[in-house]
Amino acid sequence: MYDLTIIGGGPAGVAAGVYAARKRLKAIFITESFGGQSTESSGIENWIGTKNISGSDFGKSLEAHLRLYAGDSVEIKAGERVTNISKSDGGFKIETASNSYTAKTVLITTGSTRRKLEVPGAKEFENKGITYCASCDGPLFAGQDVAVIGGGNAAFETAAQLLAYAKSVTLINRSDVFRADEVTVQKVLSHPNMKAVKGAILKEIKGGQFVESLIYEEGGVEKTLAVTGIFAEIGLVPTTEFAKKLITLNKYGQIPVDPKTQKTEIDGVWAAGDSTDGLYHQNNIAAGDAVKALEDIYLHLHAK
Repeated sequence: MYDLTIIGGGPAGVAAGVYAARKRLKAIFITESFGGQSTESSGIENWIGTKNISGSDFGKSLEAHLRLYAGDSVEIKAGERVTNISKSDGGFKIETASNSYTAKTVLITTGSTRRKLEVPGAKEFENKGITYCASCDGPLFAGQDVAVIGGGNAAFETAAQLLAYAKSVTLINRSDVFRADEVTVQKVLSHPNMKAVKGAILKEIKGGQFVESLIYEEGGVEKTLAVTGIFAEIGLVPTTEFAKKLITLNKYGQIPVDPKTQKTEIDGVWAAGDSTDGLYHQNNIAAGDAVKALEDIYLHLHAK
């Protein structure tokens, strides 16, 4: 039986894996791949200590860091997907399509995936003007006209970030009502370079080598908006299906945690990163939350 199973290979999982190795915990690290959502980014500029790194190189860097320290402590199982977690004698049983493992404790860091735009041009222009991460890619669009798709808090927060360097930001909201907090809506819309269109249905994205415009329908009339960047904020899908029989998920499918320790409602199970109900989701926050969880897991195993 392992001391700990870490599930997920993004910044949260790798941070926990490195700390587990340095604390000489007998751990197993299970992930389909390394890097998380950020592997889709053309350039990450907010990973502390690194000026700029591509998404693919970010994933490779995380994997290399973990393998450097894993040694005899952390056994890495890459290319495996966890399908179920259940309680077992003295701990937990973690099942994948081809194997099963038992551990005294579990840390879930499986993150989430962005809901993708599903209109003509969306696939063709992904990473060619369409992006799902303003904190990663926003600075690449300095001085340009950009659009944000969505109407919730995430969409308005993305717009607020973009206003720091974009020439103009237009928010396209499918509904006639914004889902974001009223205070946030008023503050963002008060910026002179900000515009919002309600009741607008995105129809198509056009361009050449990169995005050049989007077409939307408003009041039955099709309109064209010239933009070079499109930031989609239409929701996240937490990767937590495998844990729902063990943990009560919130209405968004996220894992509720104690923000002081990252503990879940189940004794012996922690979670960190985008799969949790944490208020903010970014790479640096995910890594920090995972370190916090690992410290608590170590005390749980050796001092409590």
